[in-house]
Amino acid sequence: MKHLIDPMDLSVEELDEILTLAQDIIKDRDAYAEKCKRKKIATLFYEPSTRTRLSFESAMLELGGSVVGFSEASSSSVSKGESIEDTVRVVGCFADIIAMRHPNEGAPLLASMYSPVPIINAGDGGHNHPTQTLTDLLTIQREKGRLSDMTVGLCGDLKFGRTVHSLVKAMSRYKGIKFVFISPKELKIPDYIISEVVEPAGIPYEEVTSLEDAMPNLDMLYMTRVQRERFFNEADYVRLKDTYILDEKKLVPAKKDMVILHPLPRVNEISVNVDKDPRAAYFRQVMNGKFVRMALILKLLQIQ
Repeated sequence: MKHLIDPMDLSVEELDEILTLAQDIIKDRDAYAEKCKRKKIATLFYEPSTRTRLSFESAMLELGGSVVGFSEASSSSVSKGESIEDTVRVVGCFADIIAMRHPNEGAPLLASMYSPVPIINAGDGGHNHPTQTLTDLLTIQREKGRLSDMTVGLCGDLKFGRTVHSLVKAMSRYKGIKFVFISPKELKIPDYIISEVVEPAGIPYEEVTSLEDAMPNLDMLYMTRVQRERFFNEADYVRLKDTYILDEKKLVPAKKDMVILHPLPRVNEISVNVDKDPRAAYFRQVMNGKFVRMALILKLLQIQ
């Protein structure tokens, strides 16, 4: 049985298979409408989510399956002190596959050691978010026509941003990639991402503080919000939250075919006036998330 805990759990070949399947689903959604008939997904969300939880649920419903689960820990037996190990053993009796989000890093990995059904990590603390990475890769592929030979800018909270960490891991395996990490020093990319992922792959990278200076060279810009929930000090959050705000003026020197992604939710780091720019792909990115999660569910359940 295969789980998806970290984007590196998937080989490049498996990634490509999932992306190809997602593209096929987009072309012929009716052909997949009954693929998961009588199958259930359990969404175990120990911290708040809108897009990811609803994306998993709508993916399974569109495949003809059904959904069980909880959207906050307080509404489950977790509030009575039940362990993750026992929760997944129980829920595995009711569902065929589980999507889990948890504030503690490593919780989905622990769950996978005890679960009788496949576990999908739907985000664990500031660590990983592999299905958002699949969403990002599908969006880049659809917008740019490739996953190689591009300069990728990642801007904002690179320290706590699990979507950033997962995307860097995944894109490090494609040729011709260069990373530009744009952040204040307090929110810089973790050293382990550089030393364990970027440098061993021989990928060129820059760490800069100016979005304006980096903009002309980027093929893709991945914006992130400064995450209030990851800060221990409210004053630090307030000081850093508006460091980068992408507006129409900042986009003037950008390439005409640059793509703007954002894992959402946004607060004010992208002006709403940018939404009408054809380079703004973040709402198309949301739709792609549903299709790629449909493909992943089919793969993990081994449904042809």
